[in-house]
Amino acid sequence: MTFDAFADAADQLAEQIPPELLEGLNGGIQVSREERRNPGDPPDVRILGEYVTDPYLGAQILLYHGSFRRLFATEPEEVWLEELATTLRHELRHHMENRAGLEDLDREDVEELRRLWEEWVEASGGEA
Repeated sequence: MTFDAFADAADQLAEQIPPELLEGLNGGIQVSREERRNPGDPPDVRILGEYVTDPYLGAQILLYHGSFRRLFATEPEEVWLEELATTLRHELRHHMENRAGLEDLDREDVEELRRLWEEWVEASGGEA
């Protein structure tokens, strides 16, 4: 999926979100061409989206087209759209939990990363 088609799909999904759920998301939902990964993650893990808060710039959701391209390049458009919707819901949940002072999804993300490391170590023969 091209960057422009990806950005259009993200815009269409964002338009379906009730405005009250977007309150406080003053940086909006942005699409980046970047491929993103954390150096401490397993090598095949990419960051598809990110909820970012900044004391000066406020809150925004970033969606990384380059990461989607890396993981889903050979997949049909339906897979891209499904993963995009899932990622946007995930990041929107981070936003809502942040506004409510909750950290449940942060803990779930840490647990998911731990599980991914275990799978990666097992698949690589026990060497991290």
